[in-house]
Formats: sequence, structure tokens, C-alpha cells
Amino acid sequence: MSKGIILLAAGGTGGHVFPAEALGHELKARGYSVHLVTDSRAERYAGTFPADEIHVVPSATFGSKNPIALARTGWKLWTGLRAARRLIGRLKPLAVVGFGGYPTVPPLMASTAMGVPTMIHEQNAVMGRANKALAAKVQAIAGGFLPEGSGAYADKTVTTGNPVRPAVLAASNVPYVASRGDDPFRLVVFGGSQGAQFFSSAVPTALSLLDQAERDRVVVTQQARPEDKDRVSSCFAKLKAPADISSFFSDMAERLAAAHLVICRSGASTVSEIAVIGRPAILVPYPHALDHDQAANAQALVATGGAKVVQQSDLSPEKLASIISGAMKDPEKLERMAAAAKSAGRPNATGLLADLVVAIAERKSISEFKTLADRGVHS
Repeated sequence: MSKGIILLAAGGTGGHVFPAEALGHELKARGYSVHLVTDSRAERYAGTFPADEIHVVPSATFGSKNPIALARTGWKLWTGLRAARRLIGRLKPLAVVGFGGYPTVPPLMASTAMGVPTMIHEQNAVMGRANKALAAKVQAIAGGFLPEGSGAYADKTVTTGNPVRPAVLAASNVPYVASRGDDPFRLVVFGGSQGAQFFSSAVPTALSLLDQAERDRVVVTQQARPEDKDRVSSCFAKLKAPADISSFFSDMAERLAAAHLVICRSGASTVSEIAVIGRPAILVPYPHALDHDQAANAQALVATGGAKVVQQSDLSPEKLASIISGAMKDPEKLERMAAAAKSAGRPNATGLLADLVVAIAERKSISEFKTLADRGVHS
């Protein structure tokens, strides 16, 4: 018999849905019924999301100053708020948890107005616009990288970390073994759907500038956009450098575990996974990221010594070649960086986040929750 319903709300992108999915699995394992409220974009996740039901509630974001567009957006939000109130009234959830994105605004606004315990989870070190709009109204804020003890909502912020996939947790058990002498040096490069284009040109050019002996050691895994894949593969073929180029790797966690050095963007999930697995990284924040959240995310690894940040504008092929060459010549430094990165990892993020949700559902205060967490007591 179910302990009750927990309603999860998430925007229809992977960055919002995946941590909600991880929490959903954990809550189901603890005996709760899980429902998801989202927009129509998230229907593609229906096959894997552990929800008893998925509900689509109308929502919109204010993206234009045109009076007619503003009126339409306002009306859609009002419609969504009314629909969310009806949904919450019917389901009677123990708690509502938002994961960011504008589709979370109607259900969380409705739940706070109806006295239902609510909380939000923010993946990034900089809070997104939807979460900013909701932060003052919710009982608790869980953060992937949000600092505890500072900011406008310090009294109700708990840094739980970001939930990571089971494959990442499995990869975290693989120890880092440095490449020495003539051993292969495995370089993993990826940038997400928006951020991979820059690496498609920079990395092959950088490898062409390495000494032949260094180039002979490098084995590359690189994500490239579908339209860039053939060109990138051709560049590596001309260099006679072993390279596996794809727009998507289903086994990326295993490839990260095998990496000697990672070069990538610094999205919240990426930084969290690198930290949990524990691999040295060169982080290149996506320069067009909203609110510069990627630059802020990167600081979590930089602070421990697990990563170095290089701005894209500063990363010429010559500088990238120098970074790769220097890394290959200093395996001891990479070992230290791997250990430092792992020290920043939060492999227990999903469990801690679930503990916080249960505490909020049971109407415990944040101070009570932190006391229980410090004692290692699960709700």
C-alpha cells in the first residue's frame, strides 16, 4: 500500500527531467506513489519516468514585450494555475517538488496557495528564472551547487548535490590509473547539443600541433554534432589518431571512468558526474549559457583542485595543445586532480534529496532535517 502521493514538477528538458526521474525511482522504492506534472515536451520521457501518472498542465514564459503576446502568456498561466489547483485538489499530494523550467510555476504556485508542503531543486550554482520566482514561497530549496549559509534563502537551502544516473554510480567504483611512459592516453571530449561545435574544430587542430610521440599515445572519444561528425572523423583519420566520434554515446559513464583527461562544458549534470566518478577535467563554460551558470558550476571542482577552467575565448588550438601536452607529461598531477574531483562528488545526492522531500512531506522544519542528516538518520 502506498504511503501517499508525491507530485514532481519539471520542465520538459533533460536537465530538469533527469534529476526528477532519479528522485522518482528513489521515492517509489520507499513506498510512495509518484506523479509527474510537466508540459507536452516531456512526453518523450514517459517510457522511463517512474510515474504512476503524467499530467500536462498549460504554462508559458514571458518571452516577448508585445502586449498581445503578454496577454496570451498571462491567460495561459492563469489557465494552468486553475488546472493545477484542480489536479492538486484531486490528488491530495503529501508534497510537491519543482525541478525548474516554466511548467513548474502553475503547480507550485497552486500548491503553496493551498497549503501543500513544497520545495524546489536547483541543479546549477545560479538559480534559474522559474525557481527564482518560486523560492520565496516554498518550504525548502535543495541545491546541486547552491551554497548553504549564504544568500537570500540561506535559512531554507540544503546542498544535496545533483542526482546522477546508476551508470555513473557504477563508474565511480573504477579507480583512476594514470597514463605513463608510452601508455595510451585516453582523452574524452564532449559539449552537449549546443556546446560541441567549438570542440569539433579546436581539438583536432590542437592534436595536429602535438609532437608525433605524444600524438601516437592519444586515443580520443569525442562528441560532435551530427552535421560535424564526418568532418571531425576525417580530421582525426588524416592525423592517424585513434578516435571514436559520435553525436551520442550511450556508455558515456564508462568512457568517463576510462578517461585520463576530460575536456568539456560545465553544465550542472556534467560537473556532478565528473565529480562522482573523479576524473581530472578542463572545463570550458558555454559562453552563451543563461545567467553564466556554467561558469559558476565549474567553481565547485576548481575549488578542490579537481579541474581547471579555461574560457572559450582564451582557448586557442595552441593553448589547448599545450594543456594536453602538459597533462600527458605530468601523470602525478592528474592523479591529484582525480582525487580532488572525487572529493567534491556527492554520490548520495538522490538519497539525501529524497530524505528532504520526506521531511517536508512530514512537515518537519529545515533545522530538524539538518539535525537528522548530520546524524545520518534517514526519514
